[in-house]
Amino acid sequence: MNTVAFSPSRTDAPTDDVGLSPRELQVLRHIASGHTSQQTSRRLGISPSTVETYLIRLRTKLDAPTRAHLIRAAVRLGL
Repeated sequence: MNTVAFSPSRTDAPTDDVGLSPRELQVLRHIASGHTSQQTSRRLGISPSTVETYLIRLRTKLDAPTRAHLIRAAVRLGL
């Protein structure tokens, strides 16, 4: 299992073996917890379109074409 460091001041630095930034990990955790994009945006204080941008990046990086695949990837990463 990967240990992930989190630094709220640096949201773009990759932090794990698959190259996800801390913010991408936050978004992935929220989605894996069953939150909608709208709920995730409110909880993280970012716009819904920004959440969607992160989801596109996550789908590409994790080779996950759907939200269900993203959730499976989150489980594999131990999130």
